[in-house]
Amino acid sequence: MLDHVFTDAIGALRDAFEGAFLERQAFEEHFQNDVLLGDLVWETSYGLPGEGNPPHVVAHITFEWPSWSQTTYRRWYVEEVLDQLPAIEMEIVFRVQRMREQPAPSLIAGVLPERGPLIGGERLERAAVTVEIGYESDSLDSPEFAMEITYEGLYTLAEESLVDGSSEILDAHFGELGAWIATNLVKLGDLNVQFLPTDIG
Repeated sequence: MLDHVFTDAIGALRDAFEGAFLERQAFEEHFQNDVLLGDLVWETSYGLPGEGNPPHVVAHITFEWPSWSQTTYRRWYVEEVLDQLPAIEMEIVFRVQRMREQPAPSLIAGVLPERGPLIGGERLERAAVTVEIGYESDSLDSPEFAMEITYEGLYTLAEESLVDGSSEILDAHFGELGAWIATNLVKLGDLNVQFLPTDIG
């Protein structure tokens, strides 16, 4: 059984991204089921329009619908018993890539907040900053650099959203999250760093 409230949350965030004119990255969306634990995981990536492939800045979004939330939701749906509210585990990773020089972490982390917006009573917290150095096989003397900033948090679903997954609550909450992600992508795109070219075609 695919719990409808989870897919409605996904749809609400997709609508927010489309409203912000962000571009979904081709072949970067996945919907998976952990056959051992039963968790459902949705992953997608969005970037700024017209940046080419790969884009210089991109946001990787992961929503996890854990098995305990599924059990809680189904019990409420079947038995009308709600011991605790189900929740979606969220991870947002902002990635700046194809930079010519290694940046100071403070340069990029300094333009992003330590905490995300208030979404359903809780905030995303900045968890890690990672610097990456990569080499193409035919240009080992010319590295390229990337940096990732990770945010993690929990979205606890209101009972009204369980009753009607298409409620305005989901649209409002994930609309705010989508706007926050779009704003941070613009900030990262405006950084004063030198990028390697991308394939615009």
